[in-house]
Amino acid sequence: MPQYWRAITLGWLAAALCAAASAQLQPESACTAAPAGGAPCIYQVDPPNWWTDMPSPMLLLYGRNLKDARVAVRGEGVSVTKTQFSANGHYAFVWLKDADSRARALRIRVETDSGSAEIPFRLEHRRPASDGFQGFSDKDVMYLIMTDRFADGDLANDPHPSQLDLPRGWHGGDFRGIQKHLDYLDQLGVTTVWMTPVYDQDGGQQDYHGYSATDMYQTDPHFGTLADLRDLADALHRRGMKLVLDTVPNHVGAAHPWATDPPMPDWFHGTRTDHLMATYEFQNLIDPHATWAQRLGVTEGWFANVLPDLNQENPEVSQYLIQNVIWWIESTGADGLRYDTFPYVGRAFWQSLDGELKTLYPRLTEVGEIFHPNPVITSFFAGGVSHGGIDTGLWTPFDFPMYFALRAALSHHDPVAGGPVRHDDMRALEEVLSEDWLYPHPERLPIFLGNHDTMRFLSQPGVTVADLKLAFALLATLRGMPQIYYGDEIAMRGGDDPDNRHDFPGGFPGATQNAFTAAGRTPEQNEVHDWVAQLLHYRRDHPALETGEQQDLLYDATAFVFVRTADLKQGCGSGSGEHELVAVNDAGQPRTLTLDLERTALTGCTEFRGEIGSTAVTNAAGSQVTLTIPAKQAVIFQAQ
Repeated sequence: MPQYWRAITLGWLAAALCAAASAQLQPESACTAAPAGGAPCIYQVDPPNWWTDMPSPMLLLYGRNLKDARVAVRGEGVSVTKTQFSANGHYAFVWLKDADSRARALRIRVETDSGSAEIPFRLEHRRPASDGFQGFSDKDVMYLIMTDRFADGDLANDPHPSQLDLPRGWHGGDFRGIQKHLDYLDQLGVTTVWMTPVYDQDGGQQDYHGYSATDMYQTDPHFGTLADLRDLADALHRRGMKLVLDTVPNHVGAAHPWATDPPMPDWFHGTRTDHLMATYEFQNLIDPHATWAQRLGVTEGWFANVLPDLNQENPEVSQYLIQNVIWWIESTGADGLRYDTFPYVGRAFWQSLDGELKTLYPRLTEVGEIFHPNPVITSFFAGGVSHGGIDTGLWTPFDFPMYFALRAALSHHDPVAGGPVRHDDMRALEEVLSEDWLYPHPERLPIFLGNHDTMRFLSQPGVTVADLKLAFALLATLRGMPQIYYGDEIAMRGGDDPDNRHDFPGGFPGATQNAFTAAGRTPEQNEVHDWVAQLLHYRRDHPALETGEQQDLLYDATAFVFVRTADLKQGCGSGSGEHELVAVNDAGQPRTLTLDLERTALTGCTEFRGEIGSTAVTNAAGSQVTLTIPAKQAVIFQAQ
């Protein structure tokens, strides 16, 4: 190469390398120390990347001296359509427009009269539609894991030893720990893993639970990296299992930088020093005659009076949150979402989010937390029906009313006020099920015995292992999707938070017991575990228990009997499909139950063969059948 051209080439290369080196985010400390009025400095951009063939993104740049800057993007087919700045120059909103579908590297240049800054940004190709996004349904079994308390698979990200024995401290569970024990979950019969939020908590010593985000685009280092989370998702998908991410668009953590320096004056509902405290009067949201003031405590109050309440009525906040949900789904291949504190966010936001998700991920499904014992309240938030002209689009709420009914029926404690349950016995189940007409899709409802916010089922006063086994029998056979809280399947005990969040035995270094193996479990733990596994595998093998219709045949203080079948109108006969008859006896002695079969879903059934809980075979006598159910036992019969 001639010397002249070599000089030109080397000069061009040096200039390109210099530009590439300058196109980078700066350390936050460098930006916060930058003199006011100096050159722009950028230390963070949300989202950190985006994808082609998606709605064009709004970027939020964090830094200093950004106010009224001139923003340009270097990259073919991409342009800046709008900018907006915080008054203090700490934030810049940048709206991009992507005109084609190529993955490519961009550079965003921010310039003022005092200087300039340039940062990299990438547009990637989207994942194939087959790579996750499958959605959960009543065919699935969901397993709730509090990541920090399940298993430690990476000692390098463990907390300081002083945290390990603190009930509200970090204990070391992580994504790799979950992945390490997928065999256990698969063999139990679990098909879907729901993890508590993965957001960065910025080292908050009591924020192991994940609900106090300080950065909504980073995983917490205690849990692992984004690559670790992707590895977990991929491992689940290779087994035909699914991943559900916990999503929190209602609030951020008290330590989030926004709490003291919000990007806009109305980024939150109120400020740290002047805000409403969250109330729990969901009735005011469904009451058409309630005042707006009565509703604001729910939709604009700060949860626990400390968590900054995001203002989804602000279009920029809404777009930020919707993009954040999309980013996590696309980054991980998640199959579904769990929405935290669902009623505390206005219906219009949920409708907007649902519209975006249904377009991008048609099979993805979501479940919302509406912690209330009354189906009138919980059904109000379900998708498929409009209230105030707005359909939330929510796939399903959790079945909290059935949770309260199961506990009343089997603990024999007074029912929780505010719901339809009037009895502290098996009649409580029908009192909730009779309200199913309120839901557009009651068959989708996830039913559960407890979760990370409630006392463990087995720690309720007077509740026995026999009661727990009856509860699991109902969980596996009633309409809806079973959801299990980690450890309930091995009879873990624990009172109210944080006592209900103990480490899973065997998941952590130095554990004296390993409940992930049969050899390591106690006789009681194996009794419950094996019963649950038997029920879940039977459910998997009998579609009537997954997706069949339900008809309740008999219920009184100590017994509940129902049938599941594909079509209740057909009865037994050629081509009518399977009929699974479930009989639960909560009495301390055997019960002899006589069922009238005429004009029921069991019309024409003549033989009842015990499959679970009994092997007895009973024949009908005319239009009746008489079944004997052992004390404190659930029996599944196949009716033919």
